[in-house]
Amino acid sequence: MLKALATDLYRAQQKVHRLQEQLENAPLGDKEAIRRELRTASAECNQLRRLLEARKERPRHSTTHKKISGI
Repeated sequence: MLKALATDLYRAQQKVHRLQEQLENAPLGDKEAIRRELRTASAECNQLRRLLEARKERPRHSTTHKKISGI
């Protein structure tokens, strides 16, 4: 699951960079549409980054232990 999230994040980052380059080189009439797409792609990228960080911080197995009495 972690590897898949990392791959998705990488692809989303590539899309953001590609859109940023398109925005710089686009004619004035196309810039607003590219900006909208860039905002959406950036939001997706941020969401994937947060998900990945949350997965990395979560312990893989339970760290709570029940106290066994009588031993």
